[in-house]
Amino acid sequence: MNDCHSPDSIDYKLRSQKPPLRIPSCDLLGIRLHAMTKHDLIGVVVQAVNDRARCVIGNHNLHSLYFWSHQSKMRDFYSAADYIQIDGMPLIWLGRLCGLPFKLMHRTTNLDLLPLLAPEAVRRQWRVFYLGSRPGVAERAARTLRTQYPELQIATHDGYFETSQSGEENQRVLAEIHDYAPDVLMVGMGMPRQEIWIEENLKDIAATAIFCCGGLMDLVAGEIPTPPRWFGSLGFEWLFRLLSQPARTWRRYLIEPWVILIRVVTQYLRSGHLSIPVKPVAQAQADRQSVNIYQTPDHSQRSESN
Repeated sequence: MNDCHSPDSIDYKLRSQKPPLRIPSCDLLGIRLHAMTKHDLIGVVVQAVNDRARCVIGNHNLHSLYFWSHQSKMRDFYSAADYIQIDGMPLIWLGRLCGLPFKLMHRTTNLDLLPLLAPEAVRRQWRVFYLGSRPGVAERAARTLRTQYPELQIATHDGYFETSQSGEENQRVLAEIHDYAPDVLMVGMGMPRQEIWIEENLKDIAATAIFCCGGLMDLVAGEIPTPPRWFGSLGFEWLFRLLSQPARTWRRYLIEPWVILIRVVTQYLRSGHLSIPVKPVAQAQADRQSVNIYQTPDHSQRSESN
């Protein structure tokens, strides 16, 4: 194995020693977000790999906001994340309503990022590891990507394993990632499982840039239908998914948004506004542990069964 990719030669840190990219950060309903373009995200990965400093990249949409408001472990994950991309037009619209500088280009889905990330990985000789999907699906998707990008270095492991932190299966997965020493780790086990797995195992994950990517490889493999990309820019990707997978997505798209809407209305009635000023990411990270008056109360002492 090349020394530059040896896991024992890398000092994985939770934060880079160099100043992070100055990507605007803001709070929306107590949710930290970064107005990032696809090219910004590539820049984040480049800096993380060059610095050999671990960087966790989360994403928010209405689905994740629902889990964030109900599960303390999800709040822990987003507190630990270095950057949080906007994955959904409703958050762009809501941000605009609140006077935040969100534009269409700030909606950055992993499916749209992949055509930039894969050739960059080839050019820079990055190793990519994908964790998730049913047995056989991820490897089928990896073969598709290797056909499209012949020099792409990618390894996979399915997401069907026991994720208890000290469990034998979980430790085997962590060892496999350690041995491969990926520059980019993409975890696609669905919300909230993928976020909770990253948060619980972060200190043992021998990878540099870590993404949550949901069903990305299921889409690449053709396991689930891929919505036309223009659907997303118009804000109708949810409708395509609902019609193509009603049994799997009806609750996500027909019930959860109303919970978020109630939260929006309640927040506005209480404070008269929905957001606080935009900050550069460096300042936002420095303030991460400070009290946010718009954030939900600390439930760290409560049972994790919520």
